[in-house]
Amino acid sequence: MKKLLNFKDIDKIKTIILNDGIIVFPTETVYGIGGSVYSENAINKIFDAKGRPNDTPLIVHISDIKMLDGIVKKIDNVSKKLMENFWPGPLTIILPKKENISNLITAGLDTVGVRMPENEIALRIISASGVPLAAPSANVSGRPSGTNILDIYNELEDKIDAIIDGGNTNIGIESTVVRVVDDVVHILRPGKITKEDIINIGLEVVDNMINEKIDINKKVISPGMKYKHYAPNTKAILVYSEDNEKMIAKINELSNENTVVIVTTKNADKYNSKTLIMGNNLEEISKNIFSTLRKADKLKADLIIIEGVKSEKLGTAIMNRLIKACSYNYIDLDK
Repeated sequence: MKKLLNFKDIDKIKTIILNDGIIVFPTETVYGIGGSVYSENAINKIFDAKGRPNDTPLIVHISDIKMLDGIVKKIDNVSKKLMENFWPGPLTIILPKKENISNLITAGLDTVGVRMPENEIALRIISASGVPLAAPSANVSGRPSGTNILDIYNELEDKIDAIIDGGNTNIGIESTVVRVVDDVVHILRPGKITKEDIINIGLEVVDNMINEKIDINKKVISPGMKYKHYAPNTKAILVYSEDNEKMIAKINELSNENTVVIVTTKNADKYNSKTLIMGNNLEEISKNIFSTLRKADKLKADLIIIEGVKSEKLGTAIMNRLIKACSYNYIDLDK
């Protein structure tokens, strides 16, 4: 594969980043398309590669807490506590930005989302380059995020300068995004770091906006809040009930001979249509869901139907992604 590198090629990677280039690199959540936060040329290339509207902000990735000095004006005590407990890790914190951070990165806002990934390759690349990387998920805008090289290589190979292979990502969905307002943590996008995790360190949390459908003209301060996201090309429907048999019956009712059903392991033999297994538990589902959506698309079905999961803990983030992947075509049989 052309342009495919690994972390042993660190000098080549550093040269690309410091000369306005962009790379695809692994994190613990999903792969990202990254470029130096100090290069507007690189940032423009990122938007072009994704085909992404420039009114959605990018997340900045750092390898050392000292890098914050060049990015943000101040850090409140609650945000510091979040960093102490969850960095490095899958948590993005929205903070007031310094003027030197391009408005392209922040979509013209006075805030910037920052995180320190928990991935050795990502940390080594950022550290060796000496600059933070602005990086959205590695995929064409609107498509399922990239969690392995095979899924995204053909999509992006001719749009970037290098791809660094780190194998399959560990978590499989993007980071939790939060903003602190009056000492209260507001979850803007759910992820592996859950509401319960944040409550457990003694902080107050609000998450009542995570599945709201955002008006196309409204400004947002986090990725994943607006526009079509995480979606296969095939029409998809999400179905959920706490009553497993009730959910199965409804999905069979909606299915036809050219339907693909994305299922949990325990229900793999319960359907009349072709099935793809997304996992046996929430951790497996999180890791597999985007690659499974891509597999379903390749089957050229008329319809994809997805089993929902209970919206609690990690299930909250999974359902957030699935609701958006289905363009809000969601049937909750318990309502």
